[in-house]
Amino acid sequence: MHPVFLQIGNFSIAWYGVLMTLGIFIGAVIGTRMVRRRGLNEQLFSDMILWPLVVGFIGARLLFVATSWELFSDKSGLALLYDIINIRQGGISIHGGLIAGVGMLYYMARRHRVNFYQYADMFVPGIGFAIVGGRLGNIMNGSDTVGRVTDWAVGYRWPDWARGFHDAMCNPATEENLVQYCKTIGGQQVMTAPVHFTQVYGIIIGIILIIASAFWMRSRHPGWAFWQFWLWYSILRAGWEETFRLNPLSPNLYLNEGLSNPGIGLLTLTQVLSIPLVLLSIYMLWRVARQPEIPFGQPAPAAGQPIKSETERS
Repeated sequence: MHPVFLQIGNFSIAWYGVLMTLGIFIGAVIGTRMVRRRGLNEQLFSDMILWPLVVGFIGARLLFVATSWELFSDKSGLALLYDIINIRQGGISIHGGLIAGVGMLYYMARRHRVNFYQYADMFVPGIGFAIVGGRLGNIMNGSDTVGRVTDWAVGYRWPDWARGFHDAMCNPATEENLVQYCKTIGGQQVMTAPVHFTQVYGIIIGIILIIASAFWMRSRHPGWAFWQFWLWYSILRAGWEETFRLNPLSPNLYLNEGLSNPGIGLLTLTQVLSIPLVLLSIYMLWRVARQPEIPFGQPAPAAGQPIKSETERS
């Protein structure tokens, strides 16, 4: 639980970046194999990995900055710019990355006149691995995606040497801090209360999505896996992980936190945004299910072109 993977002089590489990159790499390998098996354009898929990834990282960082502006508002000029682009310590929004990346993927599909969903489905298993890698990186940072104080048996007491966690939670300047539970132990401030280990919740969600994607990918309806991912990620993230995370409530509908409470908070911004995403996903799955099946290995029409039924194709 130390944020630095490698330190050479003043240059450091964070565990967060290493683990996130590893998750993305595994996802890219799996996606490329599926593209090859289904007879899709492998070179185009490689480009679809690169550019949506770049745009996705930018979108993920910008949404985090926009929703956490209090962390940057005391800076200006070059210092502000450096803080905005410095993601080595974490600080990205998965939803921002997904939305920006999907937008770039859709643009590339339209530009190359291929069916968006046939390629978008290939990314679904890999996103699960990226989520797992990112949450493992959050654990190493300690200060990311922290859980609320709880008296439930699942409460986790962070070890005293996990300074990334304790330095952040015992810092009054941190917007969502737990200073009231901090004590001086061995000359250092330590947050002694048990919290939900929400980083592990996120890892489990990623694993669930990876396993579920193996079943979603069996569908011959292009887009089925894509919209199943958005549906279940939104439900699991908002209904489980986000409920126990130490995030600001917007609006403050419900809060139950403390040494004699379960540690529940509703509604965070992510939970608010997840409601329309869930509804949209259900509607799009209904639409996708009504479309004719496309056999694996056969290209589907590009966006804007009707999908012909088996009778019409023959």
